[in-house]
Amino acid sequence: MAVLALLAAVVGLDGADKATISVNARAIEHAFSINDAGIGLLVSVSSLTGALFTLPVGVLTDRVTRVRLLGTSIALWALASLASGLAPSFGWLMAARVALGAVTATAGPTVASLFGDFFPAGERARLYGYVLAGELVGTGAGYVITSGITALTSWRFSLAWLTLPALALSAVVWRTPEPSRGRQETLTSGRERSKDRGKPSSQGPAGEALPEAQDAAGHLAEESGVPVVRGQVLVEDPRRMSLWRVARYVLRIRTALLMITASALGYFFFAGVRTFALLFATRHYAISTGAASGLTLVVGTGALAGVFGGGRLADLLLRRGYLNGRVLVPSLALLLAPLALAPAFITTSLWAAVPLLTLGAALLAAPNPPLDAARLDIVPPGLWGRAEAIRTAVRTLGEFLAPLLFGYLSASVFTGADHLRDAFLLGLAPLAAAASLGFLALWTYPRDVATANASGPRRASA
Repeated sequence: MAVLALLAAVVGLDGADKATISVNARAIEHAFSINDAGIGLLVSVSSLTGALFTLPVGVLTDRVTRVRLLGTSIALWALASLASGLAPSFGWLMAARVALGAVTATAGPTVASLFGDFFPAGERARLYGYVLAGELVGTGAGYVITSGITALTSWRFSLAWLTLPALALSAVVWRTPEPSRGRQETLTSGRERSKDRGKPSSQGPAGEALPEAQDAAGHLAEESGVPVVRGQVLVEDPRRMSLWRVARYVLRIRTALLMITASALGYFFFAGVRTFALLFATRHYAISTGAASGLTLVVGTGALAGVFGGGRLADLLLRRGYLNGRVLVPSLALLLAPLALAPAFITTSLWAAVPLLTLGAALLAAPNPPLDAARLDIVPPGLWGRAEAIRTAVRTLGEFLAPLLFGYLSASVFTGADHLRDAFLLGLAPLAAAASLGFLALWTYPRDVATANASGPRRASA
């Protein structure tokens, strides 16, 4: 559980950092004489830098000691946060956020790869919920603590306060033991366990013990006789594959392509709302910044329920023999989320909006643990870091575009009294598109799971 908490703290730090800009948006606009579009640009350039750096980080993740890579990046993260608080001009602040985007790019690939090797694969979606809960808790803490620091001091201190927690987290990550690659536990039947008892373990290229099959989904696909995709079974050593070769391989996995696109659409909406959440709440519901920060905690309880419930439900369906559980749960949640969020954005009554926002947050958060687990199901373990880097790069491009587009729509297109509301409502369309892609993946996921299971290192070395 200590490692689980550590990985949750890493993504939580990222969430807290992104909240600092949202909390201080109005103060930054006043300090540097910019508008909503300027805030959107500030967030977007950081996301774009993260997208560009994610791909080389993915290569490093699959080839170097991951805890050292992550620990070093978090230390640089701390320095970039400090530079943000010291910014004498908007250009300086933007440069600091660019630097921060470069070092935070490490989190996605390394956390995904470490998680796959640290924890039982049969409970992957449920356990991923705890990691993603760290992002939600970090975001909520970022809103509350940053608001308090801003109220007591200034926006500069509230942009830099994460420096000390980041340095402390870096030291802990550095002392964490590196797990062997590809040694996730498998969920096998009692007969398979007893049949394999006493047999010598298979050895991979580096001599480490290898799992009998990739994971619970792989076993179920194998037992159900799901056919593999011919030409996609990986037979070479994944560590020797170039990034270009890995990208071509991953993007030929139909489920991966659908999930990458759906993830980008979902994070597009989330990134836009997260950037302007406090501005929207203060303007639309006529409440103070402190009250708006408190509102994020209330709504955050729904998001926490979503990440825990979504992962548990998906794994429950898997244990009961429904292979598509990790795809069906996210698809349904993404389909229902706009139905809760649209009326919450339209009403100006805070009391009416809170339960709808909380439900919408739960539905918006529920897809993440099962989708993260499903992405590991369809990719051989030796490619996890680079595959996640490709997914994160595309997702981060969505995060890059969202604040910029939301800010542009708010400042230049929608000219009514509630222009941010109109931008938020338009932003719901990508969620419906993401749900549609999820339902398409119901047909491709079983075969891609079977293919990844057949591409395991044991089979590749046979």
